[in-house]
Amino acid sequence: MAHRLQFALTVMFHYLFPILTMGLGFFIALLSTLELVTGESRYGAAAKFWAKIFAINFALGVVTGIPLEFEFGTNWSRFSSYGGSVFGQTLPLEGVYAFFLESGFLGLFLFGEGRVSRVVHWLAGVGVAIGSLLSGYFIIAVNAWMQHPVGYRLASDGTLHLVSFWAVLLNPYAGWQYAHTINGALLTAAYVMGAVGAFYLLCGRHLEFGRQTVKMAILAGTILSLTQLFPTGDFNGADVVRYQPVKLAAMEGLFKTQQGAPLAIIGMPDTTHARLLDPIFVPDTLSFLAYGNFHATVKGLMDYPRDLWPPVDLTYYAYHIMVGLGTIFIAQMLLGLFLLWRRRLYSARWFLWTLMLALPFPYIANEAGWMVTEVGRQPWLVYGLLKTAAGTSANVSGGEAVFTLIGFCGIYALLSLLFVFLVGRVIHQGPEEASPAA
Repeated sequence: MAHRLQFALTVMFHYLFPILTMGLGFFIALLSTLELVTGESRYGAAAKFWAKIFAINFALGVVTGIPLEFEFGTNWSRFSSYGGSVFGQTLPLEGVYAFFLESGFLGLFLFGEGRVSRVVHWLAGVGVAIGSLLSGYFIIAVNAWMQHPVGYRLASDGTLHLVSFWAVLLNPYAGWQYAHTINGALLTAAYVMGAVGAFYLLCGRHLEFGRQTVKMAILAGTILSLTQLFPTGDFNGADVVRYQPVKLAAMEGLFKTQQGAPLAIIGMPDTTHARLLDPIFVPDTLSFLAYGNFHATVKGLMDYPRDLWPPVDLTYYAYHIMVGLGTIFIAQMLLGLFLLWRRRLYSARWFLWTLMLALPFPYIANEAGWMVTEVGRQPWLVYGLLKTAAGTSANVSGGEAVFTLIGFCGIYALLSLLFVFLVGRVIHQGPEEASPAA
């Protein structure tokens, strides 16, 4: 449990930063492209402003990601020995692309303006986006292998050996998981941009930048909030149905196998009596969402041995938090699009307040989604092959893990304050005002 808690803290805190870097890199590339195509310096000024926040975010992501690499050896050495020859090929590629490709292009983009040609500077912005997206894929490929192991053989000593690198890299589970993850990161970046733009409009500062940013956030956020539901969320859910049906039952709080299974909107799982308390159901909907047939049979948790159940309460609530927030995002962005169409977006202060105050919720939704993915996979570390309890380090005591966990809490608290201070200073300074057109 101590090893689980330490890894949970370090990975969830770390992921707060890749969420934004994977999403914001795309918008930096988009703004750089708009500057190159239109020749309007306001897009370049916006790209430079967001690149500063990207750089701070990237630096904190690197710092908080390093402990995770060590924890594979210190906390999860039996897991590393068991499957390291498989995922050890893919995991280092993330570091290569993050440290070399992404950081190299970021440095060129931040400090190369005026020193390199406009095309080279634009290519640097595109390189930042490509680096962040590629580094994310390699991590997803490793995680997808843990969810649905492929491309391996079992050796005589009980460890796994890599048979096909391309089978691991092109794991069928990875495609829609990656699309759903990146879509969530892009949506988070849209919300961050919208919140900062709304802040400037409410304060009466940098009005042109604020209007440009809020408009881009609403247009992108409308598309991304809808695609987060379909197709990325829907097809990622189809993989869960196909490969991990017990996780589906835990996500929905479905204890008994049912034909025409209902979808639980609200309810509280009672694992002792195998039921949902005070539920609100939509009849037959879960069967349709899972199998495309309102009368299909969906297996419940009671059809599986209890020792193979994931933590039902945590999986269920995390899933419903993610879905509930996703529904709110769709409604909020569609409302913003309506106000933009009616030319009332920038003057509707009440909506700008909601946009600014909604900033934490995409982060919560992303973290909740990963809790569903990882907690719902339990008790397996490598699904169907290695249980989590068998993957820990035998020579690291619980007391040592707790002691270092407390240390991480203190260090991460200081890093949080540093991050808020640095980003707050960039926002306080504001974007460089674009020079007016001749």
